[in-house]
Amino acid sequence: MTESLALLSEQLLEAAINAGADAADALVVDGTSVSIEARAGALEHAERSEGIDLGLRVFVGQKQACVSVSDSSSATIQQMAERCVSMARVAPDDPNCGLAEPGQLATAWDAAALELRDPGKRPLPEELENMALEAEAAALAVPGVSQAQGAGAGYSDTEIFLATTNGFRGGYQRGGFSVSCVAIAGDGLEMERDYCGESRAFLEDVPPVGEIGQTAGERAVARTGATRPPTGAFPVLFDERVSSSLIGHLTGAINGNAIVRGASWLKDDLGEMVLPKGITLTENPHRSRIAGSKPFDGEGLPVSLRRVVDDGVLQSWTLDLATARKLGMESTGNASRGVSSPPSPSIGNLELSQSDKTRDDLITEMGTGLIITSMIGSTISPTTGDYSRGAAGLWVENGEVTGPVNGCTVAGNLRGMLMSVVPANDARSHLSRVVPSLLVEGLTIAGV
Repeated sequence: MTESLALLSEQLLEAAINAGADAADALVVDGTSVSIEARAGALEHAERSEGIDLGLRVFVGQKQACVSVSDSSSATIQQMAERCVSMARVAPDDPNCGLAEPGQLATAWDAAALELRDPGKRPLPEELENMALEAEAAALAVPGVSQAQGAGAGYSDTEIFLATTNGFRGGYQRGGFSVSCVAIAGDGLEMERDYCGESRAFLEDVPPVGEIGQTAGERAVARTGATRPPTGAFPVLFDERVSSSLIGHLTGAINGNAIVRGASWLKDDLGEMVLPKGITLTENPHRSRIAGSKPFDGEGLPVSLRRVVDDGVLQSWTLDLATARKLGMESTGNASRGVSSPPSPSIGNLELSQSDKTRDDLITEMGTGLIITSMIGSTISPTTGDYSRGAAGLWVENGEVTGPVNGCTVAGNLRGMLMSVVPANDARSHLSRVVPSLLVEGLTIAGV
Protein backbone atom coordinates (compact mmCIF):
# COMPACT_ATOMS: atom_id res chain seq x y z
CA MET A 1 0.00 0.00 0.00
CA THR A 2 2.88 2.40 0.66
CA GLU A 3 3.44 3.02 -3.05
CA SER A 4 -0.20 3.89 -3.64
CA LEU A 5 -0.27 6.27 -0.67
CA ALA A 6 2.95 7.88 -1.88
CA LEU A 7 1.39 8.36 -5.32
CA LEU A 8 -1.70 9.98 -3.81
CA SER A 9 0.46 12.37 -1.80
CA GLU A 10 2.34 13.38 -4.95
CA GLN A 11 -0.96 14.05 -6.71
CA LEU A 12 -2.05 16.23 -3.79
CA LEU A 13 1.14 18.28 -3.84
CA GLU A 14 1.04 18.72 -7.60
CA ALA A 15 -2.59 19.82 -7.48
CA ALA A 16 -1.80 22.34 -4.74
CA ILE A 17 1.04 23.94 -6.68
CA ASN A 18 -1.05 24.02 -9.87
CA ALA A 19 -3.82 25.75 -7.91
CA GLY A 20 -1.47 28.53 -6.83
CA ALA A 21 0.02 27.40 -3.51
CA ASP A 22 3.55 28.54 -2.67
CA ALA A 23 4.18 25.37 -0.65
CA ALA A 24 2.19 22.44 0.71
CA ASP A 25 2.26 19.21 2.63
CA ALA A 26 0.05 16.16 2.20
CA LEU A 27 -0.92 13.49 4.72
CA VAL A 28 -2.59 10.27 3.58
CA VAL A 29 -3.97 7.81 6.14
CA ASP A 30 -5.41 4.42 5.24
CA GLY A 31 -7.01 2.45 8.06
CA THR A 32 -8.95 -0.68 8.93
CA SER A 33 -10.48 -1.56 12.28
CA VAL A 34 -12.62 -4.43 13.52
CA SER A 35 -14.35 -4.51 16.91
CA ILE A 36 -16.56 -7.16 18.47
CA GLU A 37 -18.61 -6.73 21.65
CA ALA A 38 -20.28 -9.51 23.62
CA ARG A 39 -22.75 -9.41 26.49
CA ALA A 40 -24.75 -12.03 28.37
CA GLY A 41 -22.97 -14.83 26.55
CA ALA A 42 -23.89 -13.62 23.07
CA LEU A 43 -22.68 -11.31 20.35
CA GLU A 44 -23.97 -7.79 20.98
CA HIS A 45 -22.23 -5.62 18.39
CA ALA A 46 -19.83 -6.08 15.48
CA GLU A 47 -18.23 -3.32 13.50
CA ARG A 48 -15.71 -3.08 10.70
CA SER A 49 -14.40 0.21 9.36
CA GLU A 50 -12.24 0.76 6.29
CA GLY A 51 -11.34 4.03 4.69
CA ILE A 52 -8.72 6.35 3.35
CA ASP A 53 -8.36 10.00 4.37
CA LEU A 54 -6.42 12.64 2.47
CA GLY A 55 -5.29 15.84 4.13
CA LEU A 56 -3.76 18.83 2.37
CA ARG A 57 -2.21 21.92 3.95
CA VAL A 58 -1.23 24.78 1.66
CA PHE A 59 0.69 28.01 2.17
CA VAL A 60 0.10 31.24 0.28
CA GLY A 61 2.60 33.77 1.56
CA GLN A 62 2.22 33.76 5.34
CA LYS A 63 -1.25 32.29 5.24
CA GLN A 64 -2.25 28.64 5.54
CA ALA A 65 -5.33 26.45 5.25
CA CYS A 66 -6.17 22.76 5.59
CA VAL A 67 -8.73 20.60 3.79
CA SER A 68 -9.42 16.87 4.10
CA VAL A 69 -11.47 14.41 2.03
CA SER A 70 -12.12 10.68 1.97
CA ASP A 71 -12.36 10.36 -1.81
CA SER A 72 -9.13 9.73 -3.70
CA SER A 73 -10.41 10.39 -7.22
CA SER A 74 -8.44 12.81 -9.39
CA ALA A 75 -11.39 15.17 -9.74
CA THR A 76 -11.84 15.37 -5.98
CA ILE A 77 -8.12 15.98 -5.42
CA GLN A 78 -8.19 18.87 -7.90
CA GLN A 79 -11.27 20.42 -6.27
CA MET A 80 -9.73 19.91 -2.84
CA ALA A 81 -6.54 21.74 -3.82
CA GLU A 82 -8.41 24.64 -5.39
CA ARG A 83 -10.64 25.02 -2.34
CA CYS A 84 -7.70 24.86 0.04
CA VAL A 85 -5.77 27.55 -1.83
CA SER A 86 -8.88 29.78 -1.92
CA MET A 87 -9.25 29.37 1.84
CA ALA A 88 -5.58 30.19 2.44
CA ARG A 89 -5.83 33.42 0.46
CA VAL A 90 -8.46 34.80 2.86
CA ALA A 91 -6.89 33.39 6.04
CA PRO A 92 -5.13 35.74 8.50
CA ASP A 93 -1.38 36.16 8.25
CA ASP A 94 0.64 33.86 10.48
CA PRO A 95 4.36 34.66 10.41
CA ASN A 96 5.15 31.43 12.24
CA CYS A 97 3.48 28.98 9.87
CA GLY A 98 5.42 27.20 7.18
CA LEU A 99 7.31 24.05 6.34
CA ALA A 100 10.61 23.06 7.90
CA GLU A 101 13.90 24.14 6.40
CA PRO A 102 15.34 21.29 4.28
CA GLY A 103 18.20 20.84 6.74
CA GLN A 104 15.75 20.22 9.58
CA LEU A 105 14.04 17.26 7.92
CA ALA A 106 14.56 13.64 8.91
CA THR A 107 16.66 11.85 6.32
CA ALA A 108 17.07 8.35 7.77
CA TRP A 109 14.98 6.13 10.01
CA ASP A 110 14.18 2.46 10.52
CA ALA A 111 10.43 2.12 10.89
CA ALA A 112 10.66 -1.68 10.74
CA ALA A 113 12.84 -1.74 13.85
CA LEU A 114 10.04 -0.07 15.82
CA GLU A 115 7.76 -3.09 15.15
CA LEU A 116 4.64 -0.96 15.24
CA ARG A 117 2.57 -3.48 13.27
CA ASP A 118 2.27 -7.23 13.75
CA PRO A 119 2.91 -8.89 10.36
CA GLY A 120 0.92 -11.97 11.40
CA LYS A 121 -2.56 -13.01 10.42
CA ARG A 122 -5.49 -11.00 11.79
CA PRO A 123 -8.11 -12.80 13.92
CA LEU A 124 -11.37 -13.62 12.21
CA PRO A 125 -14.53 -11.97 13.59
CA GLU A 126 -15.61 -15.24 15.17
CA GLU A 127 -12.23 -15.54 16.87
CA LEU A 128 -12.61 -12.04 18.29
CA GLU A 129 -16.10 -12.95 19.47
CA ASN A 130 -14.73 -15.99 21.28
CA MET A 131 -12.09 -13.82 22.95
CA ALA A 132 -14.76 -11.40 24.19
CA LEU A 133 -16.97 -14.25 25.41
CA GLU A 134 -14.06 -15.84 27.24
CA ALA A 135 -13.22 -12.58 29.00
CA GLU A 136 -16.85 -12.14 30.04
CA ALA A 137 -17.11 -15.71 31.32
CA ALA A 138 -13.94 -15.28 33.38
CA ALA A 139 -15.36 -12.15 34.98
CA LEU A 140 -18.67 -13.85 35.80
CA ALA A 141 -16.79 -16.75 37.41
CA VAL A 142 -15.37 -14.44 40.09
CA PRO A 143 -17.38 -14.88 43.32
CA GLY A 144 -19.35 -11.72 44.01
CA VAL A 145 -19.71 -10.61 40.39
CA SER A 146 -23.41 -10.23 39.60
CA GLN A 147 -23.15 -9.40 35.91
CA ALA A 148 -20.83 -8.29 33.17
CA GLN A 149 -21.61 -5.02 31.47
CA GLY A 150 -19.81 -6.31 28.42
CA ALA A 151 -16.55 -7.46 26.92
CA GLY A 152 -14.86 -6.61 23.67
CA ALA A 153 -12.00 -7.55 21.38
CA GLY A 154 -10.67 -5.95 18.25
CA TYR A 155 -7.77 -4.80 16.16
CA SER A 156 -6.76 -1.88 13.99
CA ASP A 157 -4.29 -1.35 11.16
CA THR A 158 -3.20 2.06 9.90
CA GLU A 159 -0.78 3.20 7.21
CA ILE A 160 0.49 6.77 7.16
CA PHE A 161 2.34 8.68 4.48
CA LEU A 162 3.57 12.27 4.68
CA ALA A 163 4.99 14.32 1.79
CA THR A 164 6.01 17.98 1.57
CA THR A 165 7.00 20.28 -1.26
CA ASN A 166 10.34 20.91 0.42
CA GLY A 167 11.43 17.35 -0.19
CA PHE A 168 10.24 15.13 2.66
CA ARG A 169 8.77 11.73 1.85
CA GLY A 170 8.04 9.12 4.50
CA GLY A 171 5.55 6.52 5.61
CA TYR A 172 5.03 3.77 8.13
CA GLN A 173 2.46 1.31 9.43
CA ARG A 174 1.07 0.79 12.89
CA GLY A 175 -1.51 -1.54 14.37
CA GLY A 176 -2.85 -2.91 17.61
CA PHE A 177 -4.97 -5.53 19.31
CA SER A 178 -7.18 -4.98 22.35
CA VAL A 179 -9.32 -6.94 24.79
CA SER A 180 -11.45 -5.42 27.54
CA CYS A 181 -14.11 -6.35 30.04
CA VAL A 182 -16.38 -4.44 32.44
CA ALA A 183 -17.73 -6.30 35.48
CA ILE A 184 -20.40 -5.37 38.04
CA ALA A 185 -20.50 -6.64 41.61
CA GLY A 186 -23.38 -6.31 44.06
CA ASP A 187 -27.03 -5.50 43.46
CA GLY A 188 -29.36 -2.51 43.46
CA LEU A 189 -27.93 0.65 44.95
CA GLU A 190 -24.89 -1.29 46.16
CA MET A 191 -23.62 -2.14 42.69
CA GLU A 192 -20.00 -1.33 41.91
CA ARG A 193 -18.34 -1.45 38.52
CA ASP A 194 -14.73 -1.81 37.40
CA TYR A 195 -12.88 -2.90 34.31
CA CYS A 196 -9.69 -4.28 32.83
CA GLY A 197 -8.39 -3.55 29.36
CA GLU A 198 -5.20 -4.53 27.60
CA SER A 199 -3.83 -3.49 24.22
CA ARG A 200 -0.64 -4.41 22.42
CA ALA A 201 0.96 -3.85 19.02
CA PHE A 202 1.52 -7.61 18.61
CA LEU A 203 -1.18 -10.19 19.22
CA GLU A 204 1.26 -12.53 20.95
CA ASP A 205 1.89 -9.89 23.61
CA VAL A 206 -1.77 -9.61 24.67
CA PRO A 207 -2.22 -11.25 28.11
CA PRO A 208 -4.44 -14.35 28.34
CA VAL A 209 -8.01 -13.28 27.76
CA GLY A 210 -9.27 -15.12 30.84
CA GLU A 211 -6.90 -13.14 33.05
CA ILE A 212 -8.29 -9.88 31.70
CA GLY A 213 -11.87 -10.88 32.56
CA GLN A 214 -10.85 -12.25 35.94
CA THR A 215 -9.03 -9.02 36.83
CA ALA A 216 -12.10 -6.97 35.88
CA GLY A 217 -14.24 -9.13 38.15
CA GLU A 218 -11.81 -9.00 41.07
CA ARG A 219 -11.53 -5.21 40.80
CA ALA A 220 -15.32 -4.84 40.85
CA VAL A 221 -15.68 -7.10 43.90
CA ALA A 222 -12.95 -5.19 45.71
CA ARG A 223 -15.09 -2.04 45.46
CA THR A 224 -18.22 -3.50 47.10
CA GLY A 225 -19.25 -2.12 50.45
CA ALA A 226 -17.57 1.22 49.76
CA THR A 227 -18.03 4.05 52.23
CA ARG A 228 -17.04 7.70 52.17
CA PRO A 229 -13.67 8.59 53.66
CA PRO A 230 -13.25 11.27 56.34
CA THR A 231 -12.67 14.88 55.36
CA GLY A 232 -9.26 16.35 56.01
CA ALA A 233 -5.66 16.57 54.82
CA PHE A 234 -4.15 13.15 54.18
CA PRO A 235 -1.44 11.56 52.05
CA VAL A 236 -2.77 10.08 48.82
CA LEU A 237 -1.32 7.20 46.82
CA PHE A 238 -2.17 7.46 43.13
CA ASP A 239 -2.28 3.82 42.04
CA GLU A 240 -0.32 2.90 38.93
CA ARG A 241 -3.62 2.68 37.04
CA VAL A 242 -4.17 6.44 37.43
CA SER A 243 -0.75 7.89 38.31
CA SER A 244 0.09 8.82 34.71
CA SER A 245 -2.70 11.42 34.88
CA LEU A 246 -0.56 13.48 37.27
CA ILE A 247 2.36 13.42 34.85
CA GLY A 248 -0.10 14.26 32.09
CA HIS A 249 -0.94 17.51 33.85
CA LEU A 250 2.77 18.35 33.91
CA THR A 251 3.25 17.60 30.22
CA GLY A 252 0.13 19.62 29.39
CA ALA A 253 1.60 22.60 31.22
CA ILE A 254 4.83 22.46 29.17
CA ASN A 255 3.07 22.06 25.82
CA GLY A 256 4.16 24.78 23.40
CA ASN A 257 0.59 25.90 22.74
CA ALA A 258 0.05 26.63 26.44
CA ILE A 259 3.41 28.37 26.74
CA VAL A 260 2.95 30.75 23.79
CA ARG A 261 -0.48 31.74 25.13
CA GLY A 262 0.94 32.30 28.59
CA ALA A 263 -1.77 29.98 29.88
CA SER A 264 0.37 27.60 31.91
CA TRP A 265 1.21 27.38 35.59
CA LEU A 266 4.74 26.38 34.51
CA LYS A 267 5.28 29.19 31.97
CA ASP A 268 8.17 30.69 34.00
CA ASP A 269 9.71 27.44 35.19
CA LEU A 270 12.05 26.37 32.37
CA GLY A 271 15.28 25.38 34.12
CA GLU A 272 13.53 25.21 37.51
CA MET A 273 12.66 22.31 39.80
CA VAL A 274 9.27 20.83 38.98
CA LEU A 275 9.80 17.34 40.44
CA PRO A 276 11.81 16.22 43.47
CA LYS A 277 15.57 15.93 43.08
CA GLY A 278 16.58 12.53 41.72
CA ILE A 279 13.49 12.08 39.53
CA THR A 280 13.81 12.08 35.74
CA LEU A 281 11.08 12.14 33.08
CA THR A 282 12.21 10.86 29.68
CA GLU A 283 10.52 10.84 26.29
CA ASN A 284 11.60 7.98 24.03
CA PRO A 285 9.88 7.71 20.61
CA HIS A 286 12.02 4.71 19.61
CA ARG A 287 10.61 2.03 21.94
CA SER A 288 9.74 -1.15 20.08
CA ARG A 289 6.09 -2.30 19.94
CA ILE A 290 4.81 0.75 21.83
CA ALA A 291 1.81 2.81 20.71
CA GLY A 292 3.49 6.19 21.14
CA SER A 293 6.56 5.37 19.05
CA LYS A 294 7.13 6.87 15.61
CA PRO A 295 10.00 7.22 13.10
CA PHE A 296 9.47 10.96 12.48
CA ASP A 297 7.09 13.66 13.62
CA GLY A 298 4.07 15.20 11.90
CA GLU A 299 6.22 17.77 10.06
CA GLY A 300 8.87 15.33 8.85
CA LEU A 301 11.39 16.21 11.55
CA PRO A 302 13.52 13.57 13.27
CA VAL A 303 12.45 12.34 16.69
CA SER A 304 14.90 11.54 19.44
CA LEU A 305 15.32 10.54 23.05
CA ARG A 306 15.08 13.58 25.30
CA ARG A 307 15.01 14.26 29.00
CA VAL A 308 11.98 16.40 29.70
CA VAL A 309 12.88 16.63 33.39
CA ASP A 310 16.39 15.80 34.59
CA ASP A 311 17.09 15.36 38.30
CA GLY A 312 13.88 17.26 39.00
CA VAL A 313 14.74 20.20 36.70
CA LEU A 314 12.54 21.08 33.71
CA GLN A 315 14.74 20.92 30.59
CA SER A 316 12.52 21.98 27.69
CA TRP A 317 9.07 22.75 26.38
CA THR A 318 7.27 20.41 23.97
CA LEU A 319 7.39 22.19 20.61
CA ASP A 320 6.44 21.90 16.97
CA LEU A 321 7.76 24.30 14.33
CA ALA A 322 5.14 27.02 14.83
CA THR A 323 5.40 27.20 18.62
CA ALA A 324 9.19 27.00 18.43
CA ARG A 325 9.27 29.96 16.04
CA LYS A 326 7.00 31.98 18.30
CA LEU A 327 9.33 31.35 21.22
CA GLY A 328 12.56 31.84 19.25
CA MET A 329 13.54 28.21 19.89
CA GLU A 330 14.00 24.98 17.95
CA SER A 331 11.32 22.34 17.47
CA THR A 332 11.68 19.32 19.74
CA GLY A 333 10.30 17.06 17.01
CA ASN A 334 6.92 16.75 18.72
CA ALA A 335 4.54 17.81 15.94
CA SER A 336 1.41 15.70 15.79
CA ARG A 337 -1.40 16.06 13.28
CA GLY A 338 -4.46 14.66 11.66
CA VAL A 339 -5.61 15.10 8.09
CA SER A 340 -7.95 18.00 8.84
CA SER A 341 -5.83 20.35 10.95
CA PRO A 342 -2.36 21.87 11.13
CA PRO A 343 0.32 20.25 13.30
CA SER A 344 0.40 20.94 17.01
CA PRO A 345 2.87 19.85 19.71
CA SER A 346 2.17 16.58 21.48
CA ILE A 347 4.32 14.39 23.68
CA GLY A 348 4.57 10.63 23.16
CA ASN A 349 6.19 7.81 25.13
CA LEU A 350 7.15 8.86 28.63
CA GLU A 351 8.99 7.12 31.44
CA LEU A 352 9.28 8.40 35.00
CA SER A 353 12.20 7.13 37.03
CA GLN A 354 11.22 4.64 39.73
CA SER A 355 12.47 4.00 43.24
CA ASP A 356 13.37 0.79 45.01
CA LYS A 357 10.18 0.99 47.07
CA THR A 358 7.23 -1.28 46.40
CA ARG A 359 3.64 -0.11 46.38
CA ASP A 360 3.18 -1.88 49.74
CA ASP A 361 6.16 0.05 51.13
CA LEU A 362 4.45 3.32 50.23
CA ILE A 363 1.17 2.15 51.78
CA THR A 364 3.04 1.46 55.01
CA GLU A 365 4.73 4.85 54.85
CA MET A 366 1.51 6.78 54.28
CA GLY A 367 0.03 5.66 57.59
CA THR A 368 -3.53 6.92 57.19
CA GLY A 369 -4.77 8.08 53.81
CA LEU A 370 -6.31 7.23 50.46
CA ILE A 371 -5.27 4.93 47.62
CA ILE A 372 -6.90 6.20 44.43
CA THR A 373 -7.70 3.48 41.87
CA SER A 374 -10.17 5.41 39.72
CA MET A 375 -11.04 9.03 39.04
CA ILE A 376 -13.99 10.89 37.54
CA GLY A 377 -14.36 14.45 36.32
CA SER A 378 -11.79 17.15 36.82
CA THR A 379 -11.43 20.81 37.61
CA ILE A 380 -7.87 21.74 36.75
CA SER A 381 -6.83 25.37 36.36
CA PRO A 382 -4.26 25.56 33.55
CA THR A 383 -2.95 28.91 34.80
CA THR A 384 -2.68 28.27 38.55
CA GLY A 385 -2.42 24.48 38.74
CA ASP A 386 -5.30 24.24 41.23
CA TYR A 387 -6.47 20.63 41.19
CA SER A 388 -9.77 18.95 42.13
CA ARG A 389 -11.03 15.55 41.04
CA GLY A 390 -13.57 12.96 42.08
CA ALA A 391 -11.98 9.73 43.28
CA ALA A 392 -12.60 6.21 44.51
CA GLY A 393 -10.27 3.57 45.89
CA LEU A 394 -9.14 2.13 49.20
CA TRP A 395 -8.78 3.65 52.66
CA VAL A 396 -5.65 3.02 54.70
CA GLU A 397 -5.33 3.17 58.50
CA ASN A 398 -1.97 2.74 60.20
CA GLY A 399 -0.43 1.38 57.02
CA GLU A 400 -3.15 -1.24 56.45
CA VAL A 401 -5.97 -1.22 53.89
CA THR A 402 -9.29 -1.17 55.76
CA GLY A 403 -11.74 -1.18 52.86
CA PRO A 404 -13.06 0.50 49.71
CA VAL A 405 -14.18 4.14 49.55
CA ASN A 406 -15.93 6.25 46.93
CA GLY A 407 -17.83 9.48 46.46
CA CYS A 408 -14.96 11.71 47.55
CA THR A 409 -13.00 14.61 46.08
CA VAL A 410 -9.27 15.21 46.32
CA ALA A 411 -7.89 18.72 45.95
CA GLY A 412 -4.55 20.49 45.99
CA ASN A 413 -2.19 22.43 43.75
CA LEU A 414 -0.20 20.64 41.08
CA ARG A 415 3.00 22.52 41.80
CA GLY A 416 3.13 21.31 45.39
CA MET A 417 1.75 17.88 44.53
CA LEU A 418 4.41 17.15 41.92
CA MET A 419 7.20 18.47 44.14
CA SER A 420 6.21 15.97 46.84
CA VAL A 421 5.76 12.80 44.77
CA VAL A 422 7.44 9.61 45.92
CA PRO A 423 7.46 6.93 43.19
CA ALA A 424 7.12 3.21 43.71
CA ASN A 425 8.64 0.54 41.44
CA ASP A 426 5.50 -0.95 39.90
CA ALA A 427 5.24 0.77 36.50
CA ARG A 428 4.18 -1.43 33.58
CA SER A 429 6.86 -1.38 30.90
CA HIS A 430 4.55 -2.12 27.96
CA LEU A 431 2.62 1.13 28.31
CA SER A 432 3.37 4.32 26.41
CA ARG A 433 3.35 6.15 29.76
CA VAL A 434 5.57 4.17 32.14
CA VAL A 435 4.65 5.75 35.47
CA PRO A 436 4.64 3.90 38.81
CA SER A 437 2.31 4.45 41.74
CA LEU A 438 2.94 7.89 43.23
CA LEU A 439 2.57 8.92 46.86
CA VAL A 440 1.60 12.59 47.30
CA GLU A 441 1.56 14.39 50.63
CA GLY A 442 -1.01 16.75 52.05
CA LEU A 443 -3.98 16.61 49.70
CA THR A 444 -7.37 17.69 50.94
CA ILE A 445 -9.97 14.93 50.86
CA ALA A 446 -13.64 15.85 51.00
CA GLY A 447 -15.59 12.79 52.07
CA VAL A 448 -18.12 12.42 54.87
